[in-house]
Amino acid sequence: MSSRAADSITASSSDATTTEELPTLSEVDAEILRAIRNIRFGSVEITIHDSRVVQIERKEKRRFERSQRWS
Repeated sequence: MSSRAADSITASSSDATTTEELPTLSEVDAEILRAIRNIRFGSVEITIHDSRVVQIERKEKRRFERSQRWS
């Protein structure tokens, strides 16, 4: 994970202080961050069963400039 992403997570966490290190990300946490980071337009849906993430679904939209639509 980039230091920029780590900084934004630390800054957005109400419990974390700036001197506290982030815990190591689990495979699920890393996959969720990857899905969010690599999408420009669309959505990321996380399915949870019994308090556990069981599925991450990315729906990505491709947008074209008006001049490219009809050429």
